[in-house]
Amino acid sequence: MLVFRLLVLLLLVQGMCNFLHIPQCSIREPVPILHKYYQSGDLIIAGIISQIYIFSETLSFQKHPSQEFSDDHIHFSASWTYEASIELLSRRTKVIPNYKCDAENTPIAVIGGPNSNVCLHMAPILSTYKIPQLIYGSSPVMNKQSEGVFFHQMFPDGDHQYRGIIQLLLHFQWTWIGVVSQDGENTEGFIENVLPMFSQSGICFDFIEKFPQQTTSSGVTDMVEEGFHTISVLMGSTTNVVVVHGEIQTMMALKMVPQVLNFEHIPMRTKGKVWFMTAQVDITSFPFQRNWDIGFLHGSLSLAVHSVDLLPFQKFLQIKNPTTGKEDGFIKDFWEESFDCSFPSSVADHIGGQICTGEEKMEALPMSVFEMGMTAHSYTIYNAVYAVAHALHIRHLSQLKHRGMTMGVGRGLPNQQPWQLNHILRSISFNNSAGERVHFDENGKLIADFDIINWLMFPNQSFLRVKIGKIDSVGTEEKSFTIHEDAIVWPSQFNQTRPISICNDHCGSGYSRTKKEGKPFCCYDCIPCPEGKISNQKDMDDCFQCSEDQYPNIGQDICLPKDISFLSYNEPLGISLATFALLLTFTTASVLRIFIKHKETPIVKVNNRTLTYVLLLALLLSFLCPLLFIGQPTKMTCLLRQTAFGMIFSVAVSCILAKTTIVVLAFMATKPGSRMRRWVGKQQATSIVLFCCLIQAILCSVWLATSPPFPDLDMQSVTKEIVLECNEGSVTMFYCVLGFMGMLAIVSFSVAFLARKLPASFNEARFITFSMLVFCSVWLSFVPTYLSTKGKYMVAVEIFSILASSFGLLGCIFSPKCYIILLRPELNSRGQLIIRKN
Repeated sequence: MLVFRLLVLLLLVQGMCNFLHIPQCSIREPVPILHKYYQSGDLIIAGIISQIYIFSETLSFQKHPSQEFSDDHIHFSASWTYEASIELLSRRTKVIPNYKCDAENTPIAVIGGPNSNVCLHMAPILSTYKIPQLIYGSSPVMNKQSEGVFFHQMFPDGDHQYRGIIQLLLHFQWTWIGVVSQDGENTEGFIENVLPMFSQSGICFDFIEKFPQQTTSSGVTDMVEEGFHTISVLMGSTTNVVVVHGEIQTMMALKMVPQVLNFEHIPMRTKGKVWFMTAQVDITSFPFQRNWDIGFLHGSLSLAVHSVDLLPFQKFLQIKNPTTGKEDGFIKDFWEESFDCSFPSSVADHIGGQICTGEEKMEALPMSVFEMGMTAHSYTIYNAVYAVAHALHIRHLSQLKHRGMTMGVGRGLPNQQPWQLNHILRSISFNNSAGERVHFDENGKLIADFDIINWLMFPNQSFLRVKIGKIDSVGTEEKSFTIHEDAIVWPSQFNQTRPISICNDHCGSGYSRTKKEGKPFCCYDCIPCPEGKISNQKDMDDCFQCSEDQYPNIGQDICLPKDISFLSYNEPLGISLATFALLLTFTTASVLRIFIKHKETPIVKVNNRTLTYVLLLALLLSFLCPLLFIGQPTKMTCLLRQTAFGMIFSVAVSCILAKTTIVVLAFMATKPGSRMRRWVGKQQATSIVLFCCLIQAILCSVWLATSPPFPDLDMQSVTKEIVLECNEGSVTMFYCVLGFMGMLAIVSFSVAFLARKLPASFNEARFITFSMLVFCSVWLSFVPTYLSTKGKYMVAVEIFSILASSFGLLGCIFSPKCYIILLRPELNSRGQLIIRKN
């Protein structure tokens, strides 16, 4: 069995108050690393880990620079990480690289974290010696690509985490968020490269702020002012969700939020916030923050690298105390800070303070100070150690195979060179003792899921991390995470309902959204859908048309099926028109019967009896013609209705033209020496009628032969109806037929107007003039009325025009004659005709 021991060299990169006051400059060794732990072994795995914060002064040039600790901070000191990296390559008590005068071994691998700065600053030295570096925090921004070859990231690909956060925000419909990050090396890359991914997914930002970078004691005032500004913006925002991006120390800045609110009385626009923390953020604090209330984090969400709680780890912590590790250089300081006690170095130190006994139990500490369970960071370090162990094992087996070692040879460990492990770690895959698979991608990044954590805070400073779901490492874009939303405990201000975080209220159905000028893209106004369009979902960018057989409802949020519409015999309008048509048909038939019965009377004979019969038959058919327009259109009715109407009215109007023309010719023939006598007779009247009807027949024939009418569906004219109609086919031919009929009417009116005062007995010219005036008025008003109506009412307008114009001809021409025939028969005699003629 190979023996693996762990050296954890813990740097105090950030930390406790420790001010140096050296009276004079002198040549000294570099600043000693105050907190470190060493345990000898056959193979050494080192750790450079940020654990404790140390406050230090800036350089005053009154002391030796090596005793000033740093030119920096309350924050991170790069020089300490460089020094620790050099010490790993040196003898234990002297910082002399490559020089070893005792039994210490050079580490075969180094575990670094949790801050990216730690990993960034140990890389230049350790990469020079090709030492594998397993980092378990944020990936640092590398200045040299070659140094990244020796990095093996125990943290999954950051893009995988950010895509998961985006999917979760969209799942909760949180499109209006704030972003706050810890000012550091990775912040600019996050803002420039990651936040555009949020925008592309439809998420926009109320604010993007930074917690100030912790700086020197001389810059504390500026840092505080900057911090107050950030918190003022954060809590004064309208968003209910704040994404916190940072590292483990970001929690210490976040804990300042409620304290600043109480101190500065900053007004809050919303009652509470849902803090959504990235996986690098974890519970940690300054010593003076140990009793601060963390209830404001209740109901928060975060991600964490998937971990498993290991019972042996808790047992290990339960027996840990300051007496168990003699070479543990940081446990006493940890003990004093955690239990608020001190280990006295003299009798005088016993006065005025609690004494540490070393028997205190860590499980008694508030969870905000120390957690007994294995956190995601601890689990990642655990896997890092296992990864190195498995890599060493693979390397050892490979050396045994190639050297062909014989029995009894090679009982000790073969010479292990750190650089030999790099290519093994890149492709390693194994199951750890918890049964979890550990493996890396081609870029040396851990392939692992993220747990979705819901934080539950309690008044006694304890808390629970409740796993409510996970983001799959191999999940598809559509299904990259699972979540049990019913298990989430939301901040108390939201009464256990999912918080809403949008720039403005959703645009409901029936509305579309339009961008607000000068505002982020997810801030918009809601405008009603234009007429004829609908929106059936929230926040639609545009309304859309219903299909042709549907129409929008009043709320313009659904499409309703259109009713089938045509002028039917079953509706009042159709019944009324059909009744009038039949009644007028009966009236015309009665007039025709009267004229036939009294055909030998002068009043019938004097005005061309044959033309009179033809005219009455034409009028009778014109009153029946509307019946072709009522009812569901068919192929036959569509072919007949307009052509029959055109032919029948052409016959009627040509008869009137012939009658009027004959009257004029007869008057002209009575003049002495007139040559017009040969033009007076029945043949001329018949010729006029036949000629006019022939022209109309030719027009109708061409129409039917080229582009005949046909049944059609009009889905556009009437909003709520599909109109069954007869498509006229050729509109040109339709207007040619109507135009010819109108021309006949105008000619007839003109001739009748000229002959209205001729001194002839039973002269019809006056009646014809008036009848044609009615006829033309009806059809002139028909055109605009027809074009302005839609659907079945267009048909009704045409039927009314046919009935009205026909009735005008019937009434104006034949009612005076019927009056004489029926009521004044004494006037219907030859004697009266001669008297009237003279």
